[in-house]
Amino acid sequence: MASGDDDDPIIEEIDVYLAKSLADKLYLFQYPVRPSTMTYDDVDHLTAKIKPKQQRVELEMAINTMSPNYCRSKGEQIALNVDGTAFDEANTYSAKMMDKQTFSSIQATTNTSRYAAAVFRKGELHVTPLTGILQMRPSFSYLDKADNKTREREAANEGGDSSQDEAEEEAKAITVRFARPESEQARQRRIQSYEFLQKKQAEEPWVHLHYHGVKDGRSEHERQYLFCQSVDASENSELVKTPKEYLAMLMPPLAEEKVVKPVGPSNVLSMAQLRTLPLGEQVKTLMKNVKAMPFANLMGLLASGTDSTSVLRCIQQVALLVQGNWVVKSDVLYPKNTFSPHSGVPAEVLCRGRDFVMWRFTLERSVMRKEIASIIKLPPEDVKEFLEHVATPRINRGWEFLLPTDVDFIKKHPDVAHRQHMLWLGIQSKLEKVFNFVKEDFMPKTSPQSEPVHISGEQRLKMAQERAQENQSSLQKDLDARRAGSSIHIKQEPLSDKEYEPMDTSSPPCSSSIPNGSVNGYPSATSPSFDHTNGNTPSLELQDFVIKTFRKHFVLTLNELKRLFNLHLASMPAGRKVFHSISDHMLQDAMLLCNCKQIMVPFPAQSTAAPDEQKVFGLWETGEDFDKHRRLLYDVFTKNYRVRRNIIQARLAQEFGDASKADIDRLLKECCISHAGMWYLKGTIQS
Repeated sequence: MASGDDDDPIIEEIDVYLAKSLADKLYLFQYPVRPSTMTYDDVDHLTAKIKPKQQRVELEMAINTMSPNYCRSKGEQIALNVDGTAFDEANTYSAKMMDKQTFSSIQATTNTSRYAAAVFRKGELHVTPLTGILQMRPSFSYLDKADNKTREREAANEGGDSSQDEAEEEAKAITVRFARPESEQARQRRIQSYEFLQKKQAEEPWVHLHYHGVKDGRSEHERQYLFCQSVDASENSELVKTPKEYLAMLMPPLAEEKVVKPVGPSNVLSMAQLRTLPLGEQVKTLMKNVKAMPFANLMGLLASGTDSTSVLRCIQQVALLVQGNWVVKSDVLYPKNTFSPHSGVPAEVLCRGRDFVMWRFTLERSVMRKEIASIIKLPPEDVKEFLEHVATPRINRGWEFLLPTDVDFIKKHPDVAHRQHMLWLGIQSKLEKVFNFVKEDFMPKTSPQSEPVHISGEQRLKMAQERAQENQSSLQKDLDARRAGSSIHIKQEPLSDKEYEPMDTSSPPCSSSIPNGSVNGYPSATSPSFDHTNGNTPSLELQDFVIKTFRKHFVLTLNELKRLFNLHLASMPAGRKVFHSISDHMLQDAMLLCNCKQIMVPFPAQSTAAPDEQKVFGLWETGEDFDKHRRLLYDVFTKNYRVRRNIIQARLAQEFGDASKADIDRLLKECCISHAGMWYLKGTIQS
């Protein structure tokens, strides 16, 4: 187009100058929460500070409390919530009113190489590069401070009455560990972590600044630096370019862009990236992340159409079969020459310990953590990690295997199951040498007599008649002797009341077919717990258990006593059973014989406590002078099921004079438990 220049004539030429005086100090502030017509130029700026490396700025601006739009009551309430009632120099609002607000900056962009501030004067355009572009937004950190104040007050109110906090903590043994040297890989992860970055940002000190208004003389002086101080072309070589160089700047040559794969968190597995790996690596990566899974789930995670035979070949290289499910091998999780992140234990030791845990799960569904730890002798953190990989904790059952037994896989692939069984036998032989045990130690103990003895009702009746005839003479003599010495009153009790149903304290059939001294679970005349004069009288062994238990706990519910009694039975050696068919009524009789009394605690009507949990017993007499303090405490709890510490202290002072703090602490520690500033008798707190 020959006539192009004539159609688009040059109207004016403007010289452009590059000003460098403020090149590393010039920031552009944006206020996105207000329109450009509502500036903060006329607002008093109280303080200003900056962190230059982070380009973080904070400004404090005054609020016009005399404005008709300002709610004075709300401002005072906010100041009260933030600072409280006490006067302190560190208070956020010294005037007891919200009279200022803080603006905090965030970077609008991290790359400002394409941005500049320009000033046009006398046909010249002066350009200064920007150091940063910051968006100033209101900061609500005062709300966080108010929340912290509220939590502190609540914590003080809850813990104010607790003597447990006042008592000195008992000395506890601690384990000293020495940190192993940090690897370069671990160091890089730590440096890139969010916590490390936050810490580094907090370490940079604030630089306090002086604010000058738009019309201030100092501001006018600084604005002169926006103009280039020298108009000599030789000193502005950045803007003096040949046409070819200028064209290259406008349209730079295309460069091959490097495709950067997105990096996700270390604990997140990208299925898109996973599909790009070979099949063996896919299976290994999945097992390292999941730790344990059925074969069907593994096939579901792989691409559709994947050959199951190939997957079986790959899975056996990185996992072991446990109860029909695949569990990742220990050496895959803990490679050679690595260490435990918790304790620094070498990988070889970790693999042996984890293999033992997995082997135990090939024998049974549940294991006990203490038993595992006592054998492999590794730190508790590592033992817990082993169990968390393949099991879940269950109440009163230890750690149960995470997945149900996959019977379908075992039936469908018997050759794989057999091969894995042989592999486990090899692992077992190695573990037996390392940990010095035999497999039989962990097998359920069975009685030599496998089949239980069944005795019909007629046979039991015949046996009872024979025993009665054999013991008739001795029983008659004992009865005559007792009648001669003193009269006996036998209390008739209703048999239909559920309270008197016996607890099942006999041994399970797998441990012994007939319990000690009993036939079909019924005590015989030779049983140690059978009383020939009165079958309902608690035995000496039962009374001894009750005395020892109450001297340790002082206050117990019937439900808790039954639980402790069952634990006591379980802890007795195999074959030594002296308690049979102990009823709730017999336990209560034993407590009354052992100087214990029932405390009639008035539970609330909406209480969800079971009947056994509402029967509370306390040790009434031990022979100490302190017994009177306990009896007074029991009397207090017959009026209300929960009381405050000062009520107990006042009653003690009223009855026995000034009670020392040590006596009150001892009394509450022995008999009570604290929750939310209130005190309850043990076992009566509502969960």
